[in-house]
Amino acid sequence: MTNKRYGRIGDAPVIGAGTYAENGVCAVSATGHGEYFIRYQVAGDICAKVKYQQKSIIQAADEVINQRLITAGGTGGVIAIDHRGNIATLFNTEGMYRATRKSGEQANIMIWRDQ
Repeated sequence: MTNKRYGRIGDAPVIGAGTYAENGVCAVSATGHGEYFIRYQVAGDICAKVKYQQKSIIQAADEVINQRLITAGGTGGVIAIDHRGNIATLFNTEGMYRATRKSGEQANIMIWRDQ
């Protein structure tokens, strides 16, 4: 969160909420209003959708970030990768600092939605 309130702790990942990984499934790192990410187990839920519902990493992240989380009033986003190397960088805010890079390709550095 840009310009977060004084005294608010930032980037304290909680397993299942702000960070989660499972071999052969996916890995997720999240940022945003932590209370919502904890309550809705955002990172773990994305991996569960990939594992148990056979959803793509993009579809799973979209359902959690742009449907479930935003409906509850939470804002933020994720960087997620599945076991095939597919990457999702979804967020429901105006922008999110993020970067991706695949082997043999240039880094893709982004802030805004239209990048």
